[in-house]
Amino acid sequence: MSGKPKIGLALGSGGARGWCHIGVLQALTEMGVKPEIEAFDTGHLWHAKTLVEQGVLAGPALVQLCMGVPWGAPDDLNTFMAMVNNVPSDWTFSAFGLGRNQMPYAAASVLAGGNVRVGLEDNLWLEKGVKATNAQLVERAVTVVENMGARIIGPEEVRKKLGLTKRAPVGA
Repeated sequence: MSGKPKIGLALGSGGARGWCHIGVLQALTEMGVKPEIEAFDTGHLWHAKTLVEQGVLAGPALVQLCMGVPWGAPDDLNTFMAMVNNVPSDWTFSAFGLGRNQMPYAAASVLAGGNVRVGLEDNLWLEKGVKATNAQLVERAVTVVENMGARIIGPEEVRKKLGLTKRAPVGA
């Protein structure tokens, strides 16, 4: 819907059955919102694929692979790659690991063809005993990604990749 905003929205529940409400997804889709589906295990990916097939969720979807969250996918590379291999090739994915595994999963996601998510929501520490800021975590992730030979893309390229339209803030 060209006149409606498209924003990211995380939906998920760390493994509970019925992890999203179909009515909510349908309403968001009608409003032009592009949800970010948080997948805490391969079952969530299967569910997301079913929702796209049923037309409840517009494809290609945006999915976040959530590693190491209790009662979800453990933070090991075999499980991570099983999740990556279950993401449809036309979808966009990012991944994260909790705490000290945040930067290793930033690297693993890039190696697997995905994108990076970092921030205080998933990790409070820059190093043992040193609290981080979001800016410090982003700077560290940029360094990791660039040292791997990959590049960081800016907001305009992200919007183009995800099919988003830049909008002025409400009330601006």
